Amino acid sequence: MKPDPRRSMLFLLFVAWIITIFAAPLAAEAQAAGNLLRVGYLSSGDRQTVYTAAFREGLRDAGHVEGRTLVVEYRFAEGKLDRLPALVEELLALEPDVVFASNPFAIKAIRNATTTVPVVGIDLENDPVRTGLAASLAHPGGHFTGIFLDVPEMAGKLVQLQKEIAPTRSSRIGVLWEATATLQFEATKVAAQVAGATVVSLPVKGPEDFNGAFQTAARERAHGLIVLSSPALVLHGGRIAELALKFRLPGISLFTLFPRSGLLAAYGPNLPDMFRRAAMYVDKIVKGAKPADLPIERPARFELVINLKTAKALGLTIPQSVLIRADQVIE
Repeated sequence: MKPDPRRSMLFLLFVAWIITIFAAPLAAEAQAAGNLLRVGYLSSGDRQTVYTAAFREGLRDAGHVEGRTLVVEYRFAEGKLDRLPALVEELLALEPDVVFASNPFAIKAIRNATTTVPVVGIDLENDPVRTGLAASLAHPGGHFTGIFLDVPEMAGKLVQLQKEIAPTRSSRIGVLWEATATLQFEATKVAAQVAGATVVSLPVKGPEDFNGAFQTAARERAHGLIVLSSPALVLHGGRIAELALKFRLPGISLFTLFPRSGLLAAYGPNLPDMFRRAAMYVDKIVKGAKPADLPIERPARFELVINLKTAKALGLTIPQSVLIRADQVIE
């Protein structure tokens, strides 16, 4: 029996119609993927899931879906600062609509490479006006905006907290700081002097210097410890807490995650919240806002965290006036 030419033709037309139906959305999706907004994410540290997750959460809260409304290109130097220029070059080659820089080293690297690509940054160490990143906090005036900490104010609060928590161990305070963060250290030194305390300087470049720094603290008879903000320190809360306990130093930090690793206490900004806020800045920029017109923010949320297990190990009794103010008490 010979095939019916008309049936064969109808079958071929039907197949072509089916292919068109399914191929059209795929083609449209492929075309859209090529036109997605592109965000660069640059960090000098490791892939810190708690902060990266907070940034992604902020994007979702703003209505974005990675892979559908935008693409985020993640680059991490993993503590190797000499890798940052190459990572910046990679990101800029992708022609991002905006770059998020998660710490001072990342900010400096992207700043050295471009004056046109919009940048949103988080910095807990430097004054953006003093360092030339912005004309003013209210009107940055360039291609940069973000969230910065008021370093002198925080220095005073850490010194005050040290005196409240361990008043008998606050006459000589060891200050652990990353060796380039001079603004933070000088602000803390002044705050300590105003409070009648002597500062024992403990500068470090990385974790390889921690042992020597704590030995210096012991040799110089430091009775307490303040840990300042730095990308070189934030990844090593556990090691710092271990050494503080070993050398019998009541330690206080800006990083609220440190007491969860065993440090005595912390008072500082909620870092995940800052990453979510930074994502909101990114959203505004990809929707057409200019960094020059977006005021630089200060962190909105601060937390006091106390580790009572560490206090007991150090033979300290935390005053009730401090405990009732704590956002979290670890027992």
